[in-house]
Amino acid sequence: MRALMIEAVGRTVFHDVPEPAPGPGEVLLAVRHIGLCGSDLATFSGLNPLVALPRIPGHELGCEIVSAGEGVPPDYAPGRRAIVMPYTACGQCTSCRQGRVNACRYNRTLGVQQDGGLAERIVAPFGKLILNDRLQPRHMALVEPLSVGFHAIARGRVTARDRVVVLGCGMIGMGAIAGAAARGASVIAVDVSAGKFDCARRWGAAHTIDASQEDVAARVNELTSGDGADVVVEAVGLPATFRQSIDLVCFSGRVVYIGYSKSEVAYDTKFFNLKELDIMGSRNATVDDFRAVIAFLEAPERNPDDLITKVFPFDRAEEALPFWLRERADVLKVMVER
Repeated sequence: MRALMIEAVGRTVFHDVPEPAPGPGEVLLAVRHIGLCGSDLATFSGLNPLVALPRIPGHELGCEIVSAGEGVPPDYAPGRRAIVMPYTACGQCTSCRQGRVNACRYNRTLGVQQDGGLAERIVAPFGKLILNDRLQPRHMALVEPLSVGFHAIARGRVTARDRVVVLGCGMIGMGAIAGAAARGASVIAVDVSAGKFDCARRWGAAHTIDASQEDVAARVNELTSGDGADVVVEAVGLPATFRQSIDLVCFSGRVVYIGYSKSEVAYDTKFFNLKELDIMGSRNATVDDFRAVIAFLEAPERNPDDLITKVFPFDRAEEALPFWLRERADVLKVMVER
């Protein structure tokens, strides 16, 4: 069967790879939709330290069950559609022992620490599948990235009383915007690309700030009556936005970092103490986050196609990452469809 590999920095090539077969407790899946993630783009650009090349990318997956191995419950029948939770959990590390399996010390995400789903078929344990026959097939590949944003909102303990600033209106940021709005919070979305603001408002932002044109701190101060944000979610991954989060958050506020800065970040740490901040990291997502996103997307007023910038047929998947790299400022989600 065919799979697309990131063979070297800036180079994607189709390869013939062995056909997978399900073992006990496993399901063979036909991959129908693959959303490309920022981690895939970082791998393609040579900026992902977690990946060794060559690598098959892809962990945002919407699939159809082909067959099942021994011991798989009968619900996982051929033809059923499934969303894949692309993470592993060792069950033994401190995170797993606390039930926080999304932060497993030894996690191996599809497309990152192991080959991913940009292939005709893959095998996955049935316990990593969420069956769903209600979402449109291509929307199933949106669940994982939105779940990462929803998880950050859960980490930040966001409530309807909160004013939430989300730095970055990419796909993960959109998940945070939608997750906060779903809890009734007032959301301020910040980005340098004003072209994303219409979508941000449709997905729950009450206010938008163009960081390339406005003084973000002054505008947040104005919108919060001088208090600052109750919660700041950083979904960019730059040292400047890591520091900015501390400036924008209120006294006794909460900061959640989803972004991953590729270089060291220097802080004036006095505000950690003076503001008595809760500063949290956020990694991956839980099954509860996945289910919350699925319910959110199934609401009849949603139009998840808003989030999809371009869809490439599987036969042209080699073009997808180069396209995203060229058009990065305006892209929300690039998807491959088979």
